[in-house]
Amino acid sequence: MKASTSTPSTSTPVAHNALPPPSASSTARSSRIAPHSHIKGLGLTQDGLAAPDGAGFIGQINAREACGVVVDLIKSRKFSGRALLLVGAPGTGKTALALAVSHELGVKVPFCPMVGSEVYSTEVKKTEVLAEAFRRAIGLRIKETKEVYEGEVTELTPTESENPLSGYGKTVSHVIVGLKTVKGTKQLRLDPTIYEAILKEKIVVGDVIYVEANTGAVKRVGRSDAYASSYDLESETYVPLPKGDVHKRKELVQDVTLGDLDAANARPQGGQDIMSVMGSLVKSGRTEVTDKLRREVNKVVKGYVDQGVAEVVPGVVFIDEVHMLDIECFTYLNALLESPMAPTVILATNRGNALVRGTTDIVSPHGIPVDLLDRCLIVKTDGYTREQIGKVVQLRANVEGLKFGPGVLERIAEEGERGSMRYALQLLTPASILAGLAGRNQIEVEDIGEMNELFLDAKTSAGNIGVDGGFDGGRMW
Repeated sequence: MKASTSTPSTSTPVAHNALPPPSASSTARSSRIAPHSHIKGLGLTQDGLAAPDGAGFIGQINAREACGVVVDLIKSRKFSGRALLLVGAPGTGKTALALAVSHELGVKVPFCPMVGSEVYSTEVKKTEVLAEAFRRAIGLRIKETKEVYEGEVTELTPTESENPLSGYGKTVSHVIVGLKTVKGTKQLRLDPTIYEAILKEKIVVGDVIYVEANTGAVKRVGRSDAYASSYDLESETYVPLPKGDVHKRKELVQDVTLGDLDAANARPQGGQDIMSVMGSLVKSGRTEVTDKLRREVNKVVKGYVDQGVAEVVPGVVFIDEVHMLDIECFTYLNALLESPMAPTVILATNRGNALVRGTTDIVSPHGIPVDLLDRCLIVKTDGYTREQIGKVVQLRANVEGLKFGPGVLERIAEEGERGSMRYALQLLTPASILAGLAGRNQIEVEDIGEMNELFLDAKTSAGNIGVDGGFDGGRMW
């Protein structure tokens, strides 16, 4: 890396493309709201008892306490070779419980969700899809001490010059990057190849980054917290201004998964000739990893762990609708559970007695073979009462920034009890849109009534189907 530095200064230079720090009156930042954004954990006390309302959970006392026991087993490394099976009706919080278990295990623990039907792919074998999910759920935390330039980007100025290879166009000859820490600032003159890495990382002024002095590798750490109230970015991470000098030796922690290492080693590099290029264009986008390659990756990982420069972080694989797997996948799942580097496995299903897919005569509880059921700790989720539905709706309304008029919460809870919890939650955003069109900043009872005229819940729709099971345009027959 070619870098020239200026003398540290306590004053902060303002670049031509720098943005001013936000004012106190700036609008508050809001992030993308996912279906389970409100779930922060199991909400257990130190004694392992579940509070009625805690960590975003409402109800499900027995299921949460049971999952708390499983978390303790996992942390004490006594859950190997087993799986957690969550059973219950649709919309009773099975996915939320799996996510809460992952939160309880730690922020950096990999969480790899999938649906049972994902295994039916035309690109790779069904068992390969399961193996990939397991490998993506096993993290590797690598620690290295490197010489870096770190700070908040205050200037990002590419300098262009005439292209020496042709008489047309210009090319970037170097890039000027200004970095700021608590202690001072530096201005770096970097190679154009580093500018390409900056563009790839989508780095802009106000981001906190570090550049490795030896390799020129660029890493975006996050957005400076000085801009935390000025931006509305999806899944953004805000970090404080780095301490110390811009140029320093720092212990870097890199989190990857075994799936990342498998994919990086399985992807052939190819040549630069025309046949190699054409071959890469017609090749399938997915590469099947061999067991031999995985063993080689495991061997390298074991070497890192033995040297003390890396740590294996077992994560969580969550397979929803596990009854969609077939007998071949269930057999392979048994073998994966017994592997020495297996993550925590959580399964979920809403089926009762069902035929095991891939067979013609094996009917088993939850559509899962008995030999795999025997390996599972089974936790049942309960339905929600009207009071609990009201609390969940209010919690989601708070997360989404919605306001209710008199009687609205009771009406939505009633709809949830009559239909389902999911239907009640689905009414919130459309009802808020109707309220906004009417010039109101809160949802009223008439908005919920209009929602029922526009949409049907699953039970009502099923009840409207005729005896013959069909529709004739807008008229049943």
